[in-house]
Amino acid sequence: MPDKYRILFFGASYGSLLGAKAALAGHSVHLICLPEESELINEKGAIIRLPVRGVDEPVELNTKNMSGVVSAGGPEDADPSEYDLIVLAMQEPQYRVSVVKDLLNRVGASAKPCMSIMNMPPLSFLKRLPAIDAEAIRGCYTDPSVWDNVDPSMITLCSPDPQAFRPPGEQCNVLQVGLPTNFKSARFESDDHTAILRKLEDDIQEIRYDVGGTEVELPVKLRVHDSVFVPLAKWCMLLAGNYRCVQEEEMIPIKDAVHADLDASGSLYNWVADLCVSLGGNRDDLVPFEKYANAALSLQKPSSAARALAAKALYIERVDKLVQTLAASQGMQSDHVDRTVELVDGWLAKNREEAA
Repeated sequence: MPDKYRILFFGASYGSLLGAKAALAGHSVHLICLPEESELINEKGAIIRLPVRGVDEPVELNTKNMSGVVSAGGPEDADPSEYDLIVLAMQEPQYRVSVVKDLLNRVGASAKPCMSIMNMPPLSFLKRLPAIDAEAIRGCYTDPSVWDNVDPSMITLCSPDPQAFRPPGEQCNVLQVGLPTNFKSARFESDDHTAILRKLEDDIQEIRYDVGGTEVELPVKLRVHDSVFVPLAKWCMLLAGNYRCVQEEEMIPIKDAVHADLDASGSLYNWVADLCVSLGGNRDDLVPFEKYANAALSLQKPSSAARALAAKALYIERVDKLVQTLAASQGMQSDHVDRTVELVDGWLAKNREEAA
């Protein structure tokens, strides 16, 4: 096993966040992104602004000033066989684009381990959960066929719990972290592949960064868990907060979606937790609602899914629909989830009608 890894990231948003932490630890990172992003990152670096405990202003990291190399380019030029780990950090609908789909097929052929940090779990990963009928949930994906060539034994899921966004008015190589929580990954089936994640976890944990002459510990770590159900804890948060930002006429902040009716939010959150348990998870793998509700107080913007719908997106990640479909397979139903799916369907239908 090499001391330092070469890591290929699909996507330069959350990809640049975890990629920057890997580069600070000395690993080499290549980001697959749009031409404008690629040009800026190669010329000026990817810039990450992180709130750090005990520091008044966000700490600004620039990948140009790290011990590991960070580069960027398009999907056509990447050779997955040259990397030790592939990280899937684009939103699920982006994999339907032909050049990205082609790269993902080449990833499958390379037999390199893949870690997804998507909100929408790759279909290949869900095949690792015996209680899930993968065929029955294909309709929840923008293009389920993109996962047909990715071996379930070669993929794992990492929950993208940190909240980050592109600041308005900034260039597209800048990422602002709003909630600096940890990435939580399930292990791979293979011990050797899991060892890659555990070394990354240890290397990122050891990072110290100089701020004004003081060595500080940076937030946003990688945490590796033996249970495949740990990353599914994000489903509770998405359904109780992120997707409920979607209203009939407008989008509301995550804070308001959660705290406008805390009892209803808690009931829905725990209903989704019950679903995860019914699929084989352990309640100890999940985050208590009270902890999430407290974190949501700092989430003053609508979720990325809500913002995308308001910006006329034709496709978004449909974790809402996935949860609804999986719940039905377990004999479970929620009026709140049904209403959310109805609202998201309505926005997508309106956006597609306007685009036609």
